[in-house]
Amino acid sequence: MQVFVAGATGKTGRHIVGQLIDRNVTVTALVRDLEKARSILPETAKLIEGDVLKPDSFESALNDCSVLICATGASPSLDPTGPYKVDYEGTKNLVDAAKRQNLEHFVLVSSLCASKFFHPLNLFWLILYWKKQAEKYIQSSGIPYTIVRPGGLKEEDNTDNIVMSQADTLFDGSIPRQKVAQVCVEALFQPQAKSTMVEIVASPEAESKSWSELFTSATNSN
Repeated sequence: MQVFVAGATGKTGRHIVGQLIDRNVTVTALVRDLEKARSILPETAKLIEGDVLKPDSFESALNDCSVLICATGASPSLDPTGPYKVDYEGTKNLVDAAKRQNLEHFVLVSSLCASKFFHPLNLFWLILYWKKQAEKYIQSSGIPYTIVRPGGLKEEDNTDNIVMSQADTLFDGSIPRQKVAQVCVEALFQPQAKSTMVEIVASPEAESKSWSELFTSATNSN
């Protein structure tokens, strides 16, 4: 397995890359700044300088890959087109390229409440709306996918157990980025994770479950 990671130097993407490397998975990381990437990512990751808004800058790098994980996200800015360009157009470009290259699996990091149009986060240039449109595009693409909707993202890891549920059933809660990365990586090794959407948070009261149990319980409800 060789995995292409978009958004590799982001706060979640860097954990995804690190965890894949720890599992001896070959990683091709799409980055916009090579110097920054070299200071953040494991040296064994293959770095490709490019931009999700410019398919020609990365598509050839997909030739040797079988899986794509998208952990991109619009950065907070005054640009009202940011979420549209990054969260929708950028993801759409990745999906189209993955389809042309016949990739086996596409994993997208989305967001809890992406289906709720009347949500406070949509006051920030419709960020959830465009994530939802990206989800729809993947679902209609024909590519086996896993859409991961995490709750509020925490920078520090903790010992809380992961709660995984079907789409549109969790509406609050938080989760460390490290655990989001774990879910994305484990989705590659759990057959039942394909062509499904899961929502995840972490809770100290949650029962400890195996990855198989988590994905099976969530996907059986879809």
